[in-house]
Amino acid sequence: SENPDKNSNTDLFLLNLTKGATPLQFTNYKGANTSPVFSPDNSKIAFLQSSSERNFDMYDITHLGIYDLKSKALSIVSKNYDRAFSSIAWSKDGQSILSLIEDDRKQNLVQFNIQTQKPEQLTNEMGVYSSMDMNDKGDMVLLFANLETPNEIYSYQNKTTKRLTHLQDAFVASLKKGYHKGFQSTSSDGTIVSSILHLPDSGAKNLPLIMFIHGGPVAQDDYAFDMTSRIYANAGYAVATVNYRGSSGRGVEFTNAIYADWGNKEVQDIVGAANHLIKMGIADSNRLAIGGWSYGGILTNYTIAKDTRFKAAVSGAGSSFQFTMYGTDQYVKQYDDELGPPWRNFQKWVNLSYPFLNVQKIKTPTLFMASEKDFNVPVAGAEQMYQAFKYEGISTELIIYPGQNHGLSVPSYIAHRYQRHLDWFKKFLK
Repeated sequence: SENPDKNSNTDLFLLNLTKGATPLQFTNYKGANTSPVFSPDNSKIAFLQSSSERNFDMYDITHLGIYDLKSKALSIVSKNYDRAFSSIAWSKDGQSILSLIEDDRKQNLVQFNIQTQKPEQLTNEMGVYSSMDMNDKGDMVLLFANLETPNEIYSYQNKTTKRLTHLQDAFVASLKKGYHKGFQSTSSDGTIVSSILHLPDSGAKNLPLIMFIHGGPVAQDDYAFDMTSRIYANAGYAVATVNYRGSSGRGVEFTNAIYADWGNKEVQDIVGAANHLIKMGIADSNRLAIGGWSYGGILTNYTIAKDTRFKAAVSGAGSSFQFTMYGTDQYVKQYDDELGPPWRNFQKWVNLSYPFLNVQKIKTPTLFMASEKDFNVPVAGAEQMYQAFKYEGISTELIIYPGQNHGLSVPSYIAHRYQRHLDWFKKFLK
């Protein structure tokens, strides 16, 4: 494109490996085209295409495209299928595509017929298949995890999966079992929201509740093994991981619901899930906490600015005075396209900065955390909220991990973060 720094456009080219050959561009789409794979007879190319042509759009899904090398025809064969494709591979007969499809809290193997444009569900587990790979003979291996077991290697042959490894058995046997299940709640506007609940045991009632919020925002908490939630549940808490609007797995409309409207519908969904667990007798309404990292930290700030019932919060790698992020983080393309720059859409940026600009209304003691070298969500986001809390006399602390980027990589820092979370929750909830 003329200005590649201002969009997410990628196209696919075919190159004959002879001297002086000219690349043939066979996609011409304003969005993103990726992951080309030749069919077994080399007559077609399968690829992935974003559902949106916006300059920057994290809220889209990936469709399946087919390019016919003989006829030069290109078609998006999954445009009526509202789920995202990944890890594509051709079937041996070249008539269909095997892919991992993300759905509500799970990810399964699907075979998509390119002629009928219909999917066939090959697995339907309450878990997550990932890292699919297939050799030229059609033998497939992939990883699978569920709420009870971390990733193990499986094969898929003759429409059947078979577990090949038991690498995690000893580790799982050393853990307290706990109780882990999915649940759904209804938000104040009637939206159905899917979540995962982690408890110390199946009979636990009236517990202090931690709402632990995933980042992204376009991601989801699923039926995979969740070590973080297990740690908190093992310490005596009910833990809810909420797939608020903006999360993936439930189609474009659900994901796109928060476009240019951050901290609104997501908070409704988080609060709705908390209210549901209180009503069910699982959570103690007087002992509510919330936490998260990245967009989970951002949503922590949004939530405590709207609901004063939360008695403790941990906000990691978050931000609230969004003006500060413009030009200092990695999302300037998103800001320009989704929000407009601050000087052109000033009130929008004011509205999105409401936790910082209304900090005097917050009552929740909050531990802020950040990484020193984070260019995804720079450390200023946590520093500003910490200073604002100090000025208003709200209980707060600030921890900055030296030399770290957006995710922590030093094992002692990771352990320290878990311990400080538990210490903070214990201080204000028990």
